[in-house]
Amino acid sequence: MLARSGAALKSLVRKGLVRLGYTIVRMPVDAAGRPPDEAVSRRMGLEGVLEQLRRLGVEPTTIVDVGAAYGDFTRVCASLFPEARLLMLEPLIEYKPALDAVVAEYPRAALRMAAAARAPGVRTINVHPDFVGSSFMLETEEQTDVNGVPREVSVTTLDEEIRKLGLPARMLLKVDVQGAELEVLGGAGATLRACDVVILEATLFNTFAGGPLLDEVVAFMAARGFRVYDITGHLYRPLDGALMQVDLVFVPEPSPLRKHHAYATPEQRAEQTKRFAARLGTA
Repeated sequence: MLARSGAALKSLVRKGLVRLGYTIVRMPVDAAGRPPDEAVSRRMGLEGVLEQLRRLGVEPTTIVDVGAAYGDFTRVCASLFPEARLLMLEPLIEYKPALDAVVAEYPRAALRMAAAARAPGVRTINVHPDFVGSSFMLETEEQTDVNGVPREVSVTTLDEEIRKLGLPARMLLKVDVQGAELEVLGGAGATLRACDVVILEATLFNTFAGGPLLDEVVAFMAARGFRVYDITGHLYRPLDGALMQVDLVFVPEPSPLRKHHAYATPEQRAEQTKRFAARLGTA
């Protein structure tokens, strides 16, 4: 009875929080059922992923941030990879003061106030009221002002920008453009061939009309010789708490990061087996 009442209370609390716009996420546990420590929790975020890459020997000479917004990603990369050249692309003039500050702080950083796509020119972007969701594409959300105001912006291609600046290979590329990621990569054939790591935002729902779903992004990258190495940036929608969006970290198939396919060393496996045995009382 008490267990049943407790479950009912939890259900009511959960429903109430969801109605208020909160998302409830179960804390992950390790193989032995233990919650992650602070280091593991940090590893689960994008900065932790970048730290992991550096720890395993990834040393990009060029870092490209497409959809730079306030420049937060570039700032993190500048501190983790102090020798790398940095390029930010951002079409919204509202972000320029923040991005100019990044360039002033890091002399090896460059800024191009433009969107990236398959071909250069001028395109219409839908500028959302919150700016961060602005996109070439329209959101499918109805009865809101989410799509904001259309605005013409300058458009370039990644290949052209890399060529003009003469940036070296061994690139780390991040693309966060609200559903237009494959549009950006359509103008980045040469750039992709120079990439050691590619980070792409991907969605599980048709949030943007005509935008690719996660499996289409994975298939696009697989056709170009890339495999998913990590997943981070889990975004749960307030509508129903469903996982809506993630950041996929890709590396080339022959990357040193994919050299080993084992789960653990013999010593690590023995330690895990020992922990499981202890839980079952058979140790």
